[in-house]
Amino acid sequence: MLTQIRPDRDDVTLGVSGLLGGLLLWLLGLHTQGGHSLSAPWVTLVPLTVMAAAELLRRTAPRTALTIGTLALVANQFTPGNLATVLMFTDVMYAAVLYGTPAAARRLPVATLLITVASTIGFLAWFREPEALLIGLVIGLVSFIPAITGVSVRTHRAAAEAARLAAAQTARLAEMDRTQAVIAERARMARELHDMVANHLSAVAIHSTAALSIDDPETSRSALKVIRENSVEGLAEMRRLIGLLREGGEDDAPAAAPTLASLDVLVEQTNVNGVSGGLVCVLEDTREATAGALPTPVELAAYRIVQESLTNALKHAAPGPVVARLAQGDGMLTIEVTSVFGSRPGPTAPGSGAGLVGMRERVTLLGGTFDAGAEPVDDGNGNGTKVWRVRAQLPVTEGAVGE
Repeated sequence: MLTQIRPDRDDVTLGVSGLLGGLLLWLLGLHTQGGHSLSAPWVTLVPLTVMAAAELLRRTAPRTALTIGTLALVANQFTPGNLATVLMFTDVMYAAVLYGTPAAARRLPVATLLITVASTIGFLAWFREPEALLIGLVIGLVSFIPAITGVSVRTHRAAAEAARLAAAQTARLAEMDRTQAVIAERARMARELHDMVANHLSAVAIHSTAALSIDDPETSRSALKVIRENSVEGLAEMRRLIGLLREGGEDDAPAAAPTLASLDVLVEQTNVNGVSGGLVCVLEDTREATAGALPTPVELAAYRIVQESLTNALKHAAPGPVVARLAQGDGMLTIEVTSVFGSRPGPTAPGSGAGLVGMRERVTLLGGTFDAGAEPVDDGNGNGTKVWRVRAQLPVTEGAVGE
């Protein structure tokens, strides 16, 4: 079954316009040459009509259109000639290069150049007159110039298409980067929100449970006091986070991020919140005073790791000491928090399991190492006591952060 080729609308317009223009020139008696054996004026209309038909195929079948157009141009030379036939052939040659195969686009300019040079030399040798150069010039204008113009337009179109594809690829990559940045920012916000609020809400949950389960006015009053303090501090932390997320606020001053210098306050607050559970928190900072300031991301991550570790101890640790240790050496900041592993009496707060995940993510983003788990310790009595140990190491040099 043959596939029906439908001419493009613009090709139909060119073909019809060329045919009507050629008919007008024929009616006016304007020809390009005379004195041929086929001198009847109407014969000129045959190659004109054939060339107009070739125009209909210039885009859908450029090779066929060029073959038909070449035959029509040659036939036109044996008639009085019509300028419209010649002009339509230049368009057919141009279209054969522009819409044809890449091989045709490479070969046609070379072939037309060789034909132009050979024709010029041949006519010059035949007529032995300088005017023979004009014949070669006409052949070049009819064949070589349209071919080289088609090459130029095709090259520019290919470059434009390549630029469009590159722009689309860049847009896709930018969209992927934007999506990944949004995901990373959401994860960071989730860690910040969890670390800031979990400590206070855990204390609220534990003390509210104690107030409800113990029928003692003094105990209830003490629990309510702790609940109020943690609620106020939790709201303050929430306001700080909202200030960081807001693009523009009334106060242009940025909210201060917590630092390791405020760990004493955090430890004291944990002692107050964990007194009912028999927890005693201690901070051991063995860093030298001359160690220098830490990079802001490292200091914030270290603070959050200690804060989350103390929160987990408040939720799950058995009565006993909770020790937070800080040490710095060999370009690394070491954070270690230990608590007694085991069941605890009294009220507890449920955990979401996101704390360890968040701490590990923080350490990984800064290129450090993280480990957490229960370890046996020798207490000298053979009781098989275990401690829960959280240990993180963070690089403290600026170049290493974020690698």
